[in-house]
Amino acid sequence: MKNYVNIIVIAASLVVGYAIFYLVLGNPDNFLDPMLKHEPKPGNILGTVYTGGPLVGLLMSLIIISICFIFERFLSINKAKGKNNPETFISNVVKDLQNGDLTSAIEKCDSQRGSVANILRSAIDRFKTIENDPEFMGEKKLAEVQRSIDEAMNLETPLLEKNLVVLSTVASIATMVGLLGTTLGMIRAFQALAVSGTVSAVQLSIGISEALYNTAGGLIGAILSIVAFNFFTTKVDNFTYMIDEAILNVMQIFTIRIKK
Repeated sequence: MKNYVNIIVIAASLVVGYAIFYLVLGNPDNFLDPMLKHEPKPGNILGTVYTGGPLVGLLMSLIIISICFIFERFLSINKAKGKNNPETFISNVVKDLQNGDLTSAIEKCDSQRGSVANILRSAIDRFKTIENDPEFMGEKKLAEVQRSIDEAMNLETPLLEKNLVVLSTVASIATMVGLLGTTLGMIRAFQALAVSGTVSAVQLSIGISEALYNTAGGLIGAILSIVAFNFFTTKVDNFTYMIDEAILNVMQIFTIRIKK
């Protein structure tokens, strides 16, 4: 179902991008020749960008896709942190465990929610269940708790990294589409010179505009996606490190507890 949501977002972005290109940028009122749409009115930025050609619409769609998934990642990672500051939450849970109050620690996890809370709750709840079970003795308790942690990590970690590949893919595609538009624009400019044998200011400007606006669009899409990808990758790495540190503290407390 989630994959279908991504497909819908991408398809909707393509529709919106090309709708803006044809209906807004390509509005006949932006041109001196409303039928051909080759000569933008002096100072009309929208019409000038339209002369970059259909690939500009694709580049706009890629930028919209990037923006959509930037918001999605921002909201998802904030949701994974839980309701309150995760570092404060971890500190409070560790204090409860050090005091031997497993029930209070679980209640704090239920209240906090988010990825780190889900993982810690899984570990604490499993330890509480098997602590007095004669089937699990000594190191077997820790192994069982670690197994529960690994299962929870396998469920939560992919959610943190989800859709980052979309941002990296958009960065690559935007660069390639921009380069393609630049190449096509230069081809059009030189074809205009070859056909007429003289310098046609209109045809030459169309070709150069197509080249430059596609270059600009490709760079904007790539820069936006690369910056966002690196930002969120760093956030996920830091968050994962915080989870690992919390798990280590919890496991140390459990180790001391079973040896008493």
